[in-house]
Amino acid sequence: MRRNLSIFLLVALFCVPSAFAQDTAPALLMPGVTYTKRVQFTPHGPVVLNVVTAPKPGGLYSLAPVLSNDALPGTEKLTALEQRLAPAATVAGISGDLFNAQTGSPSGLLMRGGGLEHFPLRERSSGGLDGAGNLLVSRVQLIATWQGSGQRRPFTVLNDALQGNGIALYTPAYGPAAPTGAVSAVLEPFPGLQPSGTPSGPVTQVVQSAPAPIPPDGAVLVARGGGAAAALAAEAPAGTTVTVRPVLKPDWSGVVSGFGGGPVLVRGGRAVFRANEAFTTDQLLLRTARAAIGQLKDGRIVLVAVDGGRPGYSTGMSNFELAQTMVRLGADTALALGGGSQVSLAFAGGLLNTPPGAEAPISEALLFEYAGVYAPPPLEAVLSPNGDGIAEKEELSYTLVRPSTVSATLVGPDAVPRFSFSGPAQPGTFPLEFTGIKPDGTPDLEGVYKWTINATDDLGRVSSIERDFSLDNTLGFAKPVGPTLGVPRPSPRVVATMTLTHPATVATRIETPAGVLVRNLGSLNLQPGAVDIAWDGVTDTGAVVYSGRFVAHATATNELGTVDLSTPFAVRRVGGRG
Repeated sequence: MRRNLSIFLLVALFCVPSAFAQDTAPALLMPGVTYTKRVQFTPHGPVVLNVVTAPKPGGLYSLAPVLSNDALPGTEKLTALEQRLAPAATVAGISGDLFNAQTGSPSGLLMRGGGLEHFPLRERSSGGLDGAGNLLVSRVQLIATWQGSGQRRPFTVLNDALQGNGIALYTPAYGPAAPTGAVSAVLEPFPGLQPSGTPSGPVTQVVQSAPAPIPPDGAVLVARGGGAAAALAAEAPAGTTVTVRPVLKPDWSGVVSGFGGGPVLVRGGRAVFRANEAFTTDQLLLRTARAAIGQLKDGRIVLVAVDGGRPGYSTGMSNFELAQTMVRLGADTALALGGGSQVSLAFAGGLLNTPPGAEAPISEALLFEYAGVYAPPPLEAVLSPNGDGIAEKEELSYTLVRPSTVSATLVGPDAVPRFSFSGPAQPGTFPLEFTGIKPDGTPDLEGVYKWTINATDDLGRVSSIERDFSLDNTLGFAKPVGPTLGVPRPSPRVVATMTLTHPATVATRIETPAGVLVRNLGSLNLQPGAVDIAWDGVTDTGAVVYSGRFVAHATATNELGTVDLSTPFAVRRVGGRG
């Protein structure tokens, strides 16, 4: 048995490469928060990882679970959830715990603002964040009692359906009304549930065999079964004060946010091979889309979404492969989240990963929120106001979520501001349009422009962000050269032309409309003038293409930077070699 286990471990270690085969350059989502797409090539096919890296929570940054539709029942897409919260913060988030497909309620623990809103599953690990921004992963158990005029009595369900007989407690997080029970006792007012606290409230109403309303500042005890109903009716009549004592073991009294998940992936910087948690073999071993949260030794948070279910693009991972991956990303602690079709990672309401199908609604998300000033990337990475109708106008903006004192400047390559504002501003989005044309109608100075915003909000918190773009007229006026290119042909023919205004190294190629390379035509050092792109309809492998639409693409590079320009053209195949 021990030998078989050793062989299995060795196979598992060699099935996943020790390094990432291909990474995109990290993209700045918001100050201190980056996104990277990483590709691993494995014996089972390629695997695509989407990684968001963020600072340790604290100050302008916070990490917490957020419910779909602001209630435990029901589901909502992650992108819609982020768009709904956009006025309050700039957010990057990942799908959270597994959930009940019928009710939409999360499977395990939910704590927000230090208050308990859903009970944990003791057979699975939960995640928690304390006030210092530390990620805790542990198996947590809720031991809860209620007491009216009699003895303390246990209850095990918080804000979820009762399975069989017993007593459950429902708070406003559940929604406007509790499920129907034999007897329900409405408590109002009733404070939120803090672990190891002893909240209490008077019974204002007793409801039998009907849904009881949950007061916005109250709670409802619901009993099912003869013994439970009799005890609640006898010991919690109207006017009685009921005291509740929720206790989490181990003690998580310092935790301000908690969420379900599992199994534990990384403990003390080491991948956990067998966590012995309540998951099926299929849930652990199948290669599928997966999600995880981890914390690096320096306190930074990583949110990871593994694409899966798309053979040829990304096959997904097993649970242990995910654990190994989190270790390679530097995680000291990590927890798996819900997997499969629900896996989604998004920023500011836009998906970052590629789900197995259409984006699926989820029960809850873990959102990394930023409360400082935010500026999206400029509309054009390269502004080219040369009159050809392409990239003629730059659109810039910044967003505030709190009243702030702001300094915003757009500075040209000569260090002279083209725009400047300084003063108080209310929450909102502030746009700026820049055409790159001077008052006399001539193009502005070519080079790098810097869009910089500094803000101090009404809480005294300082934030800043800078976005750069280039003004570069090196390449322009792309147009196809007709008629339709007939193939096969004995020699290349010009299919597109462009105008070069500065000396540059120009690389040309032919692509499909989707951007797939068909033919690399090489590069030349050229002086200003016409750039003609000629092609004979043959691919890099020597095959003649079929009829369809193609794109002539040129890239010009010089001391000003790099400019890309393309134009579509048509091909008609008339027979011959292939």
